Amino acid sequence: MIEETVLRFRGAYGRVLFLPPVIIAAAAHRTSVRDAMTNCGIIPSAIVLEPMGRNTAPAAAIASLIAQEIDPEAFVLLAPADHLISNLAAFLQVIEQATAALPERIVTFGITPSGPETGYGYIKQGEAIAPGVFSVAAFKEKPDSALATRYLRKGGFSWNAGIFLFSPETMLGEFAAFADDIRQDSTAAFLRASRQDTEVLLDADAFGAVRSEAVDRAVMERTKRAAVAPCDIGWADVGSWAELWRLSPKDTVGNAIEGPVTLVDTMNSYVRSAGIQLSVLGVSDLVIVANGSSVLVAHRNRVQDVKAVIPRSG
Repeated sequence: MIEETVLRFRGAYGRVLFLPPVIIAAAAHRTSVRDAMTNCGIIPSAIVLEPMGRNTAPAAAIASLIAQEIDPEAFVLLAPADHLISNLAAFLQVIEQATAALPERIVTFGITPSGPETGYGYIKQGEAIAPGVFSVAAFKEKPDSALATRYLRKGGFSWNAGIFLFSPETMLGEFAAFADDIRQDSTAAFLRASRQDTEVLLDADAFGAVRSEAVDRAVMERTKRAAVAPCDIGWADVGSWAELWRLSPKDTVGNAIEGPVTLVDTMNSYVRSAGIQLSVLGVSDLVIVANGSSVLVAHRNRVQDVKAVIPRSG
């Protein structure tokens, strides 16, 4: 999926010229990232390695800093690598449209809802500020089914996909206004990084001190510069187990399975084992995943809350 993401954004489309990518990844994934770039024939501008995870706000700050270093006039398209996009032409078109809102705005790409999904946050669009781009009237937390249905009936709401387009200077300015500790600590980790060729290994002590936060909460929900570009691009977030179930081949009663799994009277579930035998009896609409010594069991409508059990499961 890293390869697919990188290959989406290369060459030119209309007024947009994509520079060689910057990859921000866990240091533990260095070899995988290098192999992926070799496989798709891409020489990245840089590979930034995080000693530990600190969520998307520090990643956005680091992306801004290294973009300024590579090309002071470039904008940043911050795109997670766990997304599927089946209509790339539509996405490239909306990216080009969204550049009209730069550099004043930070644009997030809102996905046209295909149903009353409760696993995503929603964006309420405000006034038009450029063709296909609107001010953000409000960010809404993940709704229950009834509220999500009302959003769809009312119109003007998009799923928050977490894909952003911005000027590095604007993003760092908004960090300074609303989360300056993240900006300062991320900058310290970046300036103290060790470098070899195109690799940038962030300083572990400095990066460990950075507050872990999502860029949505740190900046986007607080800034007055937020804009949304609604789009229908065949998007899916494969970072969700529920999405993996939706996208996977299924048996005649809606089960998607992988690994040593036995199902009896089980329906509409995602069951995956990376080793141990899983036997499932008389359930429906579950996600069951076994990996090593850990097992996750959750309702498909609750998989977005998986972080709530991670500290207890060790």
